[in-house]
Amino acid sequence: MVVSEFGASEADQCFKALLSCLSHPPLFTCLRANTHIYTLQETHHSLLQHLEQMKGRSPAVLTHPQLPDVLLLPVSGPRRVSPLDSEVIVDSQCGSAVLRGAHVFNPGILSTPKFMKVGDVVSVFSDVEGKCTRGAKEFRGKKVFLGNGVSEVDRAQIFCSEGPVKGLGIRMTEPLYQSPSFDGVLKDQLFLQGSVVALEKVRSKMEKIKENAKMLKLDCIKAYCINSINAVSSDIRQENTEGPPFPEESFDRVLLDAPCSSLGQRPMMSYGYSLKEVCSYQLLQRKLFTTAVRLLKSGGVLVYSTCTVTLAENEEQVSWALQTFPCLTLEPQVPHLGSEGMLGAGLSHEQRRLLQRFRPELSWKAEGGTQPPDANTDTIGFFIAKFSKR
Repeated sequence: MVVSEFGASEADQCFKALLSCLSHPPLFTCLRANTHIYTLQETHHSLLQHLEQMKGRSPAVLTHPQLPDVLLLPVSGPRRVSPLDSEVIVDSQCGSAVLRGAHVFNPGILSTPKFMKVGDVVSVFSDVEGKCTRGAKEFRGKKVFLGNGVSEVDRAQIFCSEGPVKGLGIRMTEPLYQSPSFDGVLKDQLFLQGSVVALEKVRSKMEKIKENAKMLKLDCIKAYCINSINAVSSDIRQENTEGPPFPEESFDRVLLDAPCSSLGQRPMMSYGYSLKEVCSYQLLQRKLFTTAVRLLKSGGVLVYSTCTVTLAENEEQVSWALQTFPCLTLEPQVPHLGSEGMLGAGLSHEQRRLLQRFRPELSWKAEGGTQPPDANTDTIGFFIAKFSKR
């Protein structure tokens, strides 16, 4: 459908631009402020003070013109940084975090120089194919340069018999992309996620939600460890219970931030999922979607979102939902910051206009990246659909 609509040449150019931009980080860091306790102006001032204390960091902090609780930090890069002879290899997940402003923590380190000591200046590379064995003294596989930094530990501390130590391993002093690290910064003022009943299958993640709620002084958040597919019950005896499974039509609002193939994440220097694994998400999402519809009250709002770029997990899911659940209607989204939905899933133009698909490749040329006009274009790949239930 895309090729027939725009032609093979333009479709190919758009695909190349997508691959190019996915391998680079966005040129803005977006921070959501905790306006439950502090005003946006107070958080803005605290953040400026923190950045001014960080040597070499730009103090520019912008307010988002359309989102009242969001601050923007422009990212500088790619910068001219020359690699050194001493190389440290990190895994791809760690590498992606470094390109977004993080320092290197010990669990992400795969390989270091044989005699690396505290204070050594080293170059940091990411193993993009996952072939570097832990503890290797030299790696000749495919790697991507991330910048230079100073070692905070000896090699022996990282690869000791008791297992790797936690904590900071390499402090990045010359990163390829200049963006501040927010590890432990303004914990009670940034990254608020709102008031929710949170359902999480992984217990450690559920406990983290509780910790964050306590830190942010949000006593209205309740988190439960449960597979969300099983979060609804038709048994009327469940009506007087506090936790899941919940009776049908228990919620005025449901956010289904679905597990997905994560093909919109940036930067992405490698991808380890097989085609079979990528294709498996559609069925899982539909099971979760069915539960979400059952939990939603008539007149309520359901928001479905993913951080992937595939048609199967986005527009095709919307088309399936509208056909499967006649009670659902697509609704406008305010503010509408992204592009409209893509062709190919059988949705009308009016329906596609109600969707938000964030397509960072639209701000890039196939030959390379360009400075975007604002933070609404240079984003990760993301998708949002908003439904109401009659």
